[in-house]
Amino acid sequence: MKRLLWLGVGLAVGALVVRKLNQKANEFTPTGIATSLSESAGGLVESLRSFVDDVREGMAERENQIHEAFAAGELYEDKFAELRDDAWPGSQEEGSR
Repeated sequence: MKRLLWLGVGLAVGALVVRKLNQKANEFTPTGIATSLSESAGGLVESLRSFVDDVREGMAERENQIHEAFAAGELYEDKFAELRDDAWPGSQEEGSR
């Protein structure tokens, strides 16, 4: 009776191992590689799309802040003007250019 139990356990474990090995071997076939690349590319495209959406939301929010400041008559101070090449004329010292 014990031998039948251990035979059944061995067969079950063996079947699971063979199944896992077949799945791993299938990942290295051309079809498996194509599927893996397809899933990776899909994930990359989705994360890029999410990033672009976040940037657009931030741009719209900042634009609204600038419009509100302009409508309220507040002076808009560009904190990053000195980092760009297109700084307003006269915003930097004459000798620094």
